[in-house]
Amino acid sequence: MSDNSTFDQVAGKIKETTGKVVGDKELETEGVLQNLQGKATEAVEDVKDTIKGVVDHFSKDDDEPSAV
Repeated sequence: MSDNSTFDQVAGKIKETTGKVVGDKELETEGVLQNLQGKATEAVEDVKDTIKGVVDHFSKDDDEPSAV
C-alpha cells in the first residue's frame, strides 16, 4: 500500500465522518470520493505488483536451461 493511497483513505474517512457529524453533505461527499480515490490507487498498485511478479517469474524461467 502506498503512502498516498493510505493518506487519501484516512483523510477521506475523516472528512466523511466530520461531514456526517456537522451535517455538511458536501464535505461528506468529498470524503467519500477521496476515500475511493485512495482505494483505487491501492488497487492499481496491487495490479502493477502482480504483473511485475508474473513477468519476473517468466523471466526467470527463460534463464534456466531446458530439460530436453
